[in-house]
Amino acid sequence: MTRVFCSLGSNMGDARANLTFGVTELSTVATVLAVSPLYETAPWGGVDQDPFLNIVVEVDTDLDALAFLEQCLAIEAAAHRVREVRWGPRTLDIDILLFGNEVHDSDTLTVPHPRMWERTFVLAPLADLAPELVPIGLLEAADGEVAKIGML
Repeated sequence: MTRVFCSLGSNMGDARANLTFGVTELSTVATVLAVSPLYETAPWGGVDQDPFLNIVVEVDTDLDALAFLEQCLAIEAAAHRVREVRWGPRTLDIDILLFGNEVHDSDTLTVPHPRMWERTFVLAPLADLAPELVPIGLLEAADGEVAKIGML
């Protein structure tokens, strides 16, 4: 089994329900170990849009990284994710942050996620689940505003 951390975000439709759907569907392909508190976050990437709801989910999986990515993309598609604008609004976004200790750098998958260390909306919920993975001072230096708003 491999310990995996995924960031889930949504800002279209019923964002909370979209995140719940994402966690439920992840549980069909992996064992969900923990779900972070829910954060409301300002959009990242310069696209004018509604705020996001974000969480980080910790899972164990026996899938390899590419097979797990395929499952994540299938879950996004089932949530009617449409990729029109980079960093634009979405019903459900699932990013693989860490896949055990593995490093992947391809057109298909880059792990650790290349921008995770820059984003408060990723680091804050990740620190809630695994503070040992977020180096001291990094969260404070990350970009973006977040507000913890409870649990999913």
